[in-house]
Amino acid sequence: MAARSIASLTVSFGLVSIPVKLYSATEASRAISFNLLHKACGSRLKQQYFCAKEEVPVGREEMAKGYEFAKDQYVMFTPEELKAMEEAGTHTADIVEFVPIESVDPVFFDKAYYLAPDKGGAKPYALLARALHESKRCALGRWAARGKQYIVMIRPVENGDMSGLVMQQLLYAAEVRSIRDIDIPKTEVRDAELKLAQQLIEQQAADRFDPAAYKDEVRERIEAAVQKKVEGQEITLAETAQPAAQVIDLMEALRASLDKKPAKRTAPAASAPAAKPARKSAGKK
Repeated sequence: MAARSIASLTVSFGLVSIPVKLYSATEASRAISFNLLHKACGSRLKQQYFCAKEEVPVGREEMAKGYEFAKDQYVMFTPEELKAMEEAGTHTADIVEFVPIESVDPVFFDKAYYLAPDKGGAKPYALLARALHESKRCALGRWAARGKQYIVMIRPVENGDMSGLVMQQLLYAAEVRSIRDIDIPKTEVRDAELKLAQQLIEQQAADRFDPAAYKDEVRERIEAAVQKKVEGQEITLAETAQPAAQVIDLMEALRASLDKKPAKRTAPAASAPAAKPARKSAGKK
C-alpha cells in the first residue's frame, strides 16, 4: 500500500525554495492497545471527570484549562487566550544553518518524517540531498505547525539506489536532561579488560544496522494470545524466566562471552504482512 502524504510544505535555504510532501516515517497504528472493560459484563467503560472539591461529575462544557503556579493554585485561560498564544503555521521549514551530522546527539531526536519532492521540486530536492550527503552535514531550521514551533533537522538518507531526505523533529535543550545530572563514578579500566572487551565487540560487529533482523517478540506473543481468545481457546501462561546468575569476576565474564559464539545473522526471508487479530469476539466453540 502506497504511503499517503499528510501535508505539503516548502523547504527554503538562501533564495532556494523546495516544495515537498510530508510523510510520517513511523506507524503509530501498529501499536497494540487494550480497552478498559467492566469485568462483570465485558462492556466498554467510559471516562468521567469529577470535581475534587464538590465531588460531582463535570461535563466538557464546564471545563477550563489552568496552569498550576503554586501548590493547588491555578490561573485559568480561555480557549481564545490559548489560541492567541499559538504559533501561526507557515507551511515552511526555514533552514538557518548546516552542521556536521555527528554533532547532533540522537538523544535530541523526536518524531521523523520523510520528505518527497512536490510538483516542480525534483531538481532542487535532488541537489540538496546530494550536497548534504557529500558534505556529511545536515540542515537545521524551524518549522511551525499545529500551533507550535519546532526545531527540525533535515538529513540525507540512502536505501540502495534511492536517495532522499528525512526531516527529524528535535527536542529543545530544556527538554533534554544532561548526563551530568546522574551519578557516574570514575572507574579505572585495566588494559587486559579493555582488550577483551574490544575483541568481544569485533566478534559481534556488523557493517550496518539491519532493522529487519530484530523482531518484536512481545507483539507476536500478544497477537497469538488475542487470536486464541477470539477463537474461544484458553491460553497457557508461561513461567517467568529466572535471571541468570550474576558473574562477579569481570575478566571471567569477558572470556566466557568470547568463548560463546554468537548466532549467525541471516537476512530475513520476504513474507506477506501478518494479519491483524480479529476485533469481534467469535462465539464459544
